[in-house]
Amino acid sequence: MLTSVRSLAAASVFALSAFAAPSAMAQVVNPADEVDDDGGIGVELSANVAIVSEYRFRGVDLSGGDIAIQGGIDLGLPAGFYLGTWASSIDEDTVGYGHTELDIYGGWAGEFGNVSTDVGVIVYIYPNAGAGDFDYVEFYGSLGYALGPAEVTVGIAYAPDQASLGDTDNFYIYSDVGVGIPGTPVTVTGHLGYTDGFLTFTDDSEALDYSIGLEAGLPGTPVSLGVALVGVEGDALIDPNGTFTDDGVVLTLGASF
Repeated sequence: MLTSVRSLAAASVFALSAFAAPSAMAQVVNPADEVDDDGGIGVELSANVAIVSEYRFRGVDLSGGDIAIQGGIDLGLPAGFYLGTWASSIDEDTVGYGHTELDIYGGWAGEFGNVSTDVGVIVYIYPNAGAGDFDYVEFYGSLGYALGPAEVTVGIAYAPDQASLGDTDNFYIYSDVGVGIPGTPVTVTGHLGYTDGFLTFTDDSEALDYSIGLEAGLPGTPVSLGVALVGVEGDALIDPNGTFTDDGVVLTLGASF
């Protein structure tokens, strides 16, 4: 459940697990910039790895309060198209999805001046879940606007009716804000999201998730550090294990290549 392969990049290697919708991990390739030696249009391959103190998906802890190992590979294609895959360890007892999540996604991303856009589709796969159908498909889209050191992104994700969602649909809308602190590698981040549907873990199928944090890249290295306070609110939260909807601090150590 990558949360913005998303423009927060889901962002990048941070716990966009902690945040929201898919597609910023993909690297957009300008065909004019990527040309191979024989005159053909090239592609761009990138990868990311991370260790997070908890894997949060839209505020919900899917790793049972334990450390999660995450990583992905992205292929930037001509004209802004991309394909990618991302995986994370999860706790098989928390919500019954098994101990591994595998996401496969594809879409298109581009920029128009200070405005960026990203649309695509993602498949969430749980290869070792228990009996039943847990895999599902979700469509996503986002718009971002950059102004000086600040960037604001708004996005939606929609999972249509499917058996793994109890033959119901799920709608998610979110906003992410990042503000770079001038003269430093530090970015202040904020997130607010609203879920209506099966993936809320509430009795009334509604939940609000939020986070605020700091991210920083280590100069001269591909390494990034992050810390975020993450939470989720909703009526009658279903919490059989007692903790996976509690507020928590998520620490991230990641690298991208």
